[in-house]
Amino acid sequence: MQKIILLIIAICTFTTIMAQTKVYKGTSSYSGDVICNLNNSKVYKKNSSYSGDITCNISGSRIYEDNSSYSGDVLYNIKDGKVYEGTSSYSGDILMTIRDSKIYKGTSSYSGDVIATIRSGKIYAGNSSYSGDIVFSIDGNVTIEEFVAIWYTVKYVY
Repeated sequence: MQKIILLIIAICTFTTIMAQTKVYKGTSSYSGDVICNLNNSKVYKKNSSYSGDITCNISGSRIYEDNSSYSGDVLYNIKDGKVYEGTSSYSGDILMTIRDSKIYKGTSSYSGDVIATIRSGKIYAGNSSYSGDIVFSIDGNVTIEEFVAIWYTVKYVY
């Protein structure tokens, strides 16, 4: 009976670890270079899974501050690749647009307004594809909402 319980605990622990998506500094994959991790729609600081280390959480198309679900704590609202400030859906409140693996300032599609380029799990500064310009790397596939939550953590919390 003890072996069965230990096996179940081991499987649950392994499943939880495998569900994490880690975000690393630059091109690193070293555990000491983890900036944050995504697990169950929550972004945690570094390798933590402690509720006090939640930087933001995702619910539907909204990113909330910390572990909140209060409408006053909405950081971003995402719709059709456009990232709005707070709960807004007003075009004047678009902070960035994510389109064709590029992040643009506001509603722009001008190449001079590219904030970052996303390619193969690596996020490059601006329009670059040079390995020296990799800002951070994501070790798995993420939704646009998860990406924005990670972006928030890397840019404003880390």
